[in-house]
Amino acid sequence: MKAKNSRLRRARRTRAKIRELGVVRLSVHRTPRHMYAQLLSADGAKVLATASTVQKDVRSGLSSTGNVEAAAAVGKSIAEKAKAAGVTRVAFDRSGFRFHGRVQALADAAREGGLEF
Repeated sequence: MKAKNSRLRRARRTRAKIRELGVVRLSVHRTPRHMYAQLLSADGAKVLATASTVQKDVRSGLSSTGNVEAAAAVGKSIAEKAKAAGVTRVAFDRSGFRFHGRVQALADAAREGGLEF
């Protein structure tokens, strides 16, 4: 339980800083099996777009949903949906997860898709 509490403490600190900035937030959550990404409005009241490995359009063509390749597909999908919603600049909220592996792959794919962090 200590590791989860530490992750949530890091997430809380990051979200407080993002709230001060007042920009759209790209929030990421990972589980051993799936990756999830959400675009939240600056005040946090509205979800602008979502993408995850649970969705059929993202999952198609992937061998597994819990690897770096799947995370990159989620990043590409959220970037496309953000552009459709008219969002180009976001703050990256890694939810307290370390910035490596799947979280980094999602961020890199979102940047390649046109999002600015």
